[in-house]
Amino acid sequence: MTQGRNEPVGGERRLLSRRSVLATMGTLPVLTAATSVVWASEAAAATASVNPSAQRQTIKGFGGMAHAAWIGDLTAAQRDTAFQTGEGKLGFSILRIPVGESQADFGRDLATAQRAAELGVTVFASPWNPPASMIETFNRNGQTNAKRLRYDQYAAYAQHLNAFTTYMRNNGVNLYAISVQNEPDYAHDWTWWTSTEMVRFLRENAGSINTRVIAPESFQYVKSMSDPILNDSTALANVDIIGAHLYGTSYSNFAYPLFKQKGAGKELWMTEVYYPNSSDSADTWPQALDLGEHMHRAMVDAEFQAYVWWYIRRSYGPMREDGQLSKRGAIMAQFARFVRPGYVRIDATANPATNVYVSAYRNGDTIVIVAVNKGTSAVSQQFAVANAGSAGVSSWVTDGSRNVAPQAATTMTNGSLTVTLPARSMTTFVTSLGGGQSPSPSPVVSPIVSPSPSPSASPSGGTGTGPRVGYTMNSWGNGFTANISITNTGNSTINGWTLAFTLPSGQAITSGWNATYSPTSGQVSARNVDYNATLAPGATIDIGFQATHTGNTAKPTAFTLNGVPCTVV
Repeated sequence: MTQGRNEPVGGERRLLSRRSVLATMGTLPVLTAATSVVWASEAAAATASVNPSAQRQTIKGFGGMAHAAWIGDLTAAQRDTAFQTGEGKLGFSILRIPVGESQADFGRDLATAQRAAELGVTVFASPWNPPASMIETFNRNGQTNAKRLRYDQYAAYAQHLNAFTTYMRNNGVNLYAISVQNEPDYAHDWTWWTSTEMVRFLRENAGSINTRVIAPESFQYVKSMSDPILNDSTALANVDIIGAHLYGTSYSNFAYPLFKQKGAGKELWMTEVYYPNSSDSADTWPQALDLGEHMHRAMVDAEFQAYVWWYIRRSYGPMREDGQLSKRGAIMAQFARFVRPGYVRIDATANPATNVYVSAYRNGDTIVIVAVNKGTSAVSQQFAVANAGSAGVSSWVTDGSRNVAPQAATTMTNGSLTVTLPARSMTTFVTSLGGGQSPSPSPVVSPIVSPSPSPSASPSGGTGTGPRVGYTMNSWGNGFTANISITNTGNSTINGWTLAFTLPSGQAITSGWNATYSPTSGQVSARNVDYNATLAPGATIDIGFQATHTGNTAKPTAFTLNGVPCTVV
């Protein structure tokens, strides 16, 4: 993505006119009130079956880009609107920032990144250009001032990326990952890379980068940019996340069989898009529902683990310039506020009726169902959740007059829930496999920021029951991810915690999130990080890890929190 530095809107329109054309390649025609027939009757859809045992990708989150140099920084209030999960918030759990071209530029987005990190948000960074001293110009198909990184500067460039990572870490932001290059295959205004150059850098230099590495961030999910990485074992070993943008990518190209074949142990992220265009207001309705379908297909068809918008605050973005949620923002919040990091997508009937799109997610006993109805009639939709009992159901709806509006609680009976999906609407349902009351409107507690204290002698610190642990796995080939929920069921705050468990034979942790893990096999201790050291009574935190296995996909059988046995659910 580009942005004119001196003429923000003009620069944006100049390049994006091409993107607007590209975007039409992957979209369905937009229905408008003037051309649509509104039916008064309520249509019935086929039952949408949800199978909590059929687990797919682990979700890293939903988010957007901050770029202070091009459009100005977010204000303090806008940061909280972007990254908190309550009513009127976006609930973003991912922040993307640019890598400065010189160390003098490193701090431009620091304030927003710091607040995001305080709230437990995953922060990653993408570069547009290396330092000027590392660049050479060349003639690329008539573009005489095209830029590329000089080969003799590859090692220095890796250290430039490390310098940015170190700067952020020293200022309280531990970058989750850093990209090699933003859109190397659409770089008229920044630095070009061929797939051969990208593979060479990954093979020879990416191993020295001191955080996770993202590549190639093709502007249109062009597989010829990422296939060579997946087909080169050395390059692939030095990549942690295959990143892609979806500008104009048709839905038929969302699936990536080669990644499923060779990407074991790697993550798959959609790291930038706006949809369906940048020319219309983000409040245009029902056009905003196109974004709901796009996100659904990114989760279900493409099986991305992350979905990241371009600018967080923009006239066409999730947050308007006045700091309030737009209609597109409400659509994103229907996912982001409720499908939190560590949740796992589970099988669900994706298209039970024309213009109805359904996806489902699980975290322990919590089930989240997201349903989009793009049709002009209300739909009576039944959901059948396998192996579920009776439980309360909370729901939120966005339509022409409402934005993520909480609805009256209802009930799932013996795993069956029948609801009305309003015409041109998006609804998120949150329920439980185990029965009981409706889940909280904010199912995930934002991390409490505090220094990492010494663990308390007792997790409960007083009377009450012991801690509760949920453990879910998503396995493939010789790898898996594990998501662990820890709930303080006592009546006193836990200040500092260590969760201990034994990994079954043949399993070894390769990376983790929201905790530090040691050792990587056998008897493992997962210790809090600074932002989640405090666990209030009744609160739940989610941690997890990625691991390899040699055929044994059994789960740990017992857990202790600060030495106290846990109840495993």
